[in-house]
Amino acid sequence: MNTTLIITGTRKGIGRFLAERYLERGMRVAGCSRKNSDLDHPNYRHFPLDVGDEAAVVAMVKSLKKEWGRIDCLINNAGAAAMNHLLLTPKSTVDRLMKVNFQGAFLFLREVGKAMTRKKYGRIVNLSTVAVPLALEGEAVYAASKAAVETLTKVAARELGAAGITVNAIGPAPVKTDLIKNVPEEAMQRLLERQAIPRFAQFEDVARVMDFFLDPAGDFITGQIMYLGGVHG
Repeated sequence: MNTTLIITGTRKGIGRFLAERYLERGMRVAGCSRKNSDLDHPNYRHFPLDVGDEAAVVAMVKSLKKEWGRIDCLINNAGAAAMNHLLLTPKSTVDRLMKVNFQGAFLFLREVGKAMTRKKYGRIVNLSTVAVPLALEGEAVYAASKAAVETLTKVAARELGAAGITVNAIGPAPVKTDLIKNVPEEAMQRLLERQAIPRFAQFEDVARVMDFFLDPAGDFITGQIMYLGGVHG
């Protein structure tokens, strides 16, 4: 029976890469984004929605439970970023980043977690960032929203562990996606120099750790935050 997987934020970037990767491996994948996707595959389902929209998330998960009968894995990848001095950050930025980064991850984890609990199996991976342990200047709200995701990861790991569900997180070093397109080059270079391996992360770097956390054999690995590039929490 094919593994079933939900990935949020699959229209482009890391989410798109992971969706194509796992489709090639024979998994059934469902993705979502605010806009429609051109990803065309017989085992792929796309839902145009806002991850912070509770009713839409509940409806998506309900539809997939009915169609698939179970949900084996969840990757909370959808994210938004903003770079600004704390004193110049508008509340609208706080609302947007918390809605996408934290509320979206919470809603999917909650709804998918219910389905996984009934089957006594699940693998959940949330996406964080090295901006959390590095406490990056200019990214207070972004880092705070992802720190909330990390706390959610650790608490969920404790609450869901007895049901055979693991919950972990990956904190990539900067990846060349739309999330960093507005970061000044000098600021980005300073960030890379703070890593043990001073280069951009590649999609494949993230995917290797993702494979590890999604492995059915990894039933004793939970509540972990894995940062890339030699950054330590």
